[in-house]
Amino acid sequence: MAGGGELRRGVPGLRRGRDPPAAERRPSDRHGRSHRGRGRGLGPHDARGVHAASLAGLFAAAGRHRGPGPGAGPSVTPGRDHVPEHVVERWRGRSKDHCVVIPVINEGERIGRLLSRMSALGIAEIADIVIVDGGSTDGSLAPARLDAAQVAGLVRKTGPGKLSAQLLCAYAFALDQGYRGVVTIDGNNKDDPDAIPAFVQALKDGWDFVQASRYVKGGVAENTPWLRDLAIRLIHAPALSLASGFRWTDTTQGFRAYSRRLLEDPRMAIFRPQFRDYELLAYMNYRAPRLGFRCLELPTARRYPKDEKTPTKIKPFQGEIALLRTLALVCLGRFNPPRVS
Repeated sequence: MAGGGELRRGVPGLRRGRDPPAAERRPSDRHGRSHRGRGRGLGPHDARGVHAASLAGLFAAAGRHRGPGPGAGPSVTPGRDHVPEHVVERWRGRSKDHCVVIPVINEGERIGRLLSRMSALGIAEIADIVIVDGGSTDGSLAPARLDAAQVAGLVRKTGPGKLSAQLLCAYAFALDQGYRGVVTIDGNNKDDPDAIPAFVQALKDGWDFVQASRYVKGGVAENTPWLRDLAIRLIHAPALSLASGFRWTDTTQGFRAYSRRLLEDPRMAIFRPQFRDYELLAYMNYRAPRLGFRCLELPTARRYPKDEKTPTKIKPFQGEIALLRTLALVCLGRFNPPRVS
């Protein structure tokens, strides 16, 4: 490949247009192993049995989207030009180099159970805990609960938008406070927080993007809705693997970690109004490997409640179709920032 670039294991032979010069890239690895040689080529089916052609229709449909793409508009110098409106309702000060960001909105007792599990694990001893609230009205973030769980900060989004806007509020706050890295875990208690120390350690070891996966060796998936399981394994993760050049397995997971240099890099340019609903997660999986950031998947446990309503903010069918459309636009580069001169 021109410029000395190389692809990650499992997707050799992919063309990666618009890559940065080799001097700008850093190696991106999976599971902590360095793969510099070429493995088997990606045939008509990858390891999860997906026919590559089955993704073509998805991309073509997005390509027929009328009007400017999400990244369209006047060229600007990427940076922290857009941070959604928010207020800081609680702040005890930074005491650690890393923080755990927990996005919530009306999680009820689920956030209480998660915070109790984190307290039992002593998470507050290795990373500050910051909750970013999307506008809860259920009283689940009472000061007494936050005190008991040693929550350092509570940031409340006051402007429009959903998860992406919520996360941008938290990431801007974390960067302002000087954190070297951020771990994000959903506040609905589906993820096992016992993996958080491993995520923090990975950031300390120099990884830029640590993605949780229930599908790699050692991971646990319990009671995952069958349609969601198929969509992740047969569409979402394969599409982002093809587009990014990195073999992802669990790309809808909100349990992940980012280094400060990744969040601040002007080539990522995450602080833009285009990231409003659920676009940011897929964009990070797509963009970070293409820029050569060091990426890693770690095994985690994700358990859906067996006898309760599935905790999710995504509307059935309508929301899932919107996610697939967003996926296609991301993979086509429509969320890429304007080139920096």
